Amino acid sequence: MAGIEGPFWKLRRDRSRHPKREPGPIDLQRYEAALAYAGIATFMGLPLALTPEDLKAGKVEVAIVGAPIDMSLGHRGAQYAPRYLRADERTLPHTPGMMMNPDTRIKPFEVLKVVDYGDAAVDPLDIEASCDEVRAVVREIVEAGAYPIVLGGDHTVLWPDAAAVADVYGPGNVGVLHFDCHVDCANSVVGHNVAHGTPIRRLIEDEHVPGKNFVQVGLHSFLVPDDELLGWMLKNGLRSHHMAEVERAGFDAVLNKAIDEALDGPKYLYVSIDVDVMDPSYAPGTGTPEPGGLTPREILPAIRRICHEAPVVGFEVVEVAPLLDPGITTVMNARRIILEGLTGMAQRKLGIKGKNYLDPIMAGETRSMAESAKARKGSARKR
Repeated sequence: MAGIEGPFWKLRRDRSRHPKREPGPIDLQRYEAALAYAGIATFMGLPLALTPEDLKAGKVEVAIVGAPIDMSLGHRGAQYAPRYLRADERTLPHTPGMMMNPDTRIKPFEVLKVVDYGDAAVDPLDIEASCDEVRAVVREIVEAGAYPIVLGGDHTVLWPDAAAVADVYGPGNVGVLHFDCHVDCANSVVGHNVAHGTPIRRLIEDEHVPGKNFVQVGLHSFLVPDDELLGWMLKNGLRSHHMAEVERAGFDAVLNKAIDEALDGPKYLYVSIDVDVMDPSYAPGTGTPEPGGLTPREILPAIRRICHEAPVVGFEVVEVAPLLDPGITTVMNARRIILEGLTGMAQRKLGIKGKNYLDPIMAGETRSMAESAKARKGSARKR
């Protein structure tokens, strides 16, 4: 850009000449209820926050932020995911207040103050510089007292995302629960240390997250770690649950173990969901799909459970590639993962107790509205 020196791509806009406004989230919607394909695309039509001052003034608890990095191997296109996840026209209407979780009857957007924080800037020719900016923007959210939900982007963003959370909560105080088809622990990919196959190695070697506090679930790639890489994982204490274990022990048993392991030491938890952990029949729109993954019936309640039962301080959904997504199947499932995570966070805020909480009516345990309300209040009192 003429007259601008340095990396213009991350230059913050000068708003000194703009009309003055009080800090706080900005509602961009003209109508009370809008169809998803109408209006200005924020996630679920949520208000927009542009600065940490907006987050603080609005007492924001959760901020959705895009990290449109897409420079690694595999099929490309993950940089478009934040826009598609914000404007999934298959979900109607686009009104947060109407959203009620079908399993728990919780309205997450009534319980939590959630905003869209826009996107972090990305240099399309420099992945490491892009990671620095993503880390800075995610750290802004955490320092403002909110939990980040990051819309990737390829899985490289796990490195700056989790590092930003550890910057604030302290190295070693944050564990990571990681759902993925691949181990993503390589030291380099075709000679590059920063790529979507290396974020875990970077986090552990940079001492942001101890290896023993990194828990993986759903691994099933034919690119199985060789003896050297597997040895590094075992030496550093990673706890990895492959689909072979899921087939042997059952997903519920593996999930219970993973949640317990994730809480073994760290005070806080960050969750990373690569959509290729799902079978390609449910997530065809991703860079490196492989058959044999989880189903939505497994992953959706799992994310809700984790965000309810564990001290989750943020999560990310990565590797959605909308241009490879016929029928927008992957986008729908990825967005539903986010809604389930928000529901779990809302349950935790409400003080609902117990593992895998379900509304008694939805679970077929009662046909009484009074019993349903009584069960929820009783569960909250016991917490």
